[in-house]
Amino acid sequence: MDGGQPPRAGIVDLFTQLIDDVSGLLRKEAQLIRTEVAEKVRSAGRAVTDIAAGGLLLVAALLILLQALVLALSKVMDPIWAALSVGLGVAAVGYLLVRSGMRAISPRNLSPDRSARQFGKTAGLMTSGLRKDSQP
Repeated sequence: MDGGQPPRAGIVDLFTQLIDDVSGLLRKEAQLIRTEVAEKVRSAGRAVTDIAAGGLLLVAALLILLQALVLALSKVMDPIWAALSVGLGVAAVGYLLVRSGMRAISPRNLSPDRSARQFGKTAGLMTSGLRKDSQP
């Protein structure tokens, strides 16, 4: 032994220490990732709550604005007719929006027509090529 110097660790000991250090580092990084993902999920949960609360407030605002429209119309017509007019108008707009949305998600509109046509063309080209190859 050299005077006062610690004994040199063997290569196996150094390699073992390196593996331990790397695995510890990976465990810490995995924990950091889990912590960060949990934080992001909590943040997203708060955002969803904010969106829901905002949506409820917007619905309340719409109801108040519709009531104000009824009150304004009641100055020029009977209040019952004003309320019926606004109600029927809102119902008609709602019906048209629902009908338009239902048409947009119908199975006919969701089928991949262009891809199916292209697939048919490709299959036709392949079969016509096979027929040519099989002829003498």
